[in-house]
Amino acid sequence: MKILIVDDETLARERMHSLVSELYPEVNIIEARNGIDALDKISTQMPEIVLLDIRMPGMDGLEVANHLLQFSSPPAIVFTTAYQDHSLSAFDANAVDYLLKPIRKERLKVAIERATIVSQSKLALLNKSEKTSTARTHLSAMVQGNIRLLSIDNIYYLKAEQKYVTAAWPEGELLIDEPLVSLETEFKDHFIRIHRNALVGIKYIEGLTKTADGQHTIKLLGMPIELTVSRRHFGDVKKIIKQR
Repeated sequence: MKILIVDDETLARERMHSLVSELYPEVNIIEARNGIDALDKISTQMPEIVLLDIRMPGMDGLEVANHLLQFSSPPAIVFTTAYQDHSLSAFDANAVDYLLKPIRKERLKVAIERATIVSQSKLALLNKSEKTSTARTHLSAMVQGNIRLLSIDNIYYLKAEQKYVTAAWPEGELLIDEPLVSLETEFKDHFIRIHRNALVGIKYIEGLTKTADGQHTIKLLGMPIELTVSRRHFGDVKKIIKQR
């Protein structure tokens, strides 16, 4: 089992790490220093339980939890905080439990046991339904501290640039904090890879063109620009165009 500890304070993370290690020596413990880091760790390492601080600069714990509602199989959340005024908001965000700092070992154990039961129940339900009922229809992006949802059907392309993925849609471009490879796997029926750093919406493909130097590009409906198609992926793109 993996447990992710999220807290912007180093000492708080270290203390929580120590408590969890004492209670469950066999658990794989991961740490994140803020909300964005937490979403990245959850997307790539898929912990079953998240011990999530509420008050953090930038993206706070409640925003992280709301973002996780879009995940096909979100982890169980236990909120941690030094303040009591967030308890109702915490449970509105589907938290399993709510711990006040300083956290006692015995109370932490109860919370993790509750979260473990919830996590196992989710996994059993997911296996039973074969993931058919939990597919995401939107991606989410942070815009000026708020979460913006993008319908999968409205995305022209997804392009990896440094640590983020740029999603192009009718209203412009937004940054998505998820790996391109996981988006490709999850939405294989909606997008096709045209380059090592780019996926395009299949429904928006208008056609292929060839430049004077022999490079192939793809034209998308409603987009003024053309995207480069690598030699490696040219055959797959050509095939899917013929199949439509």
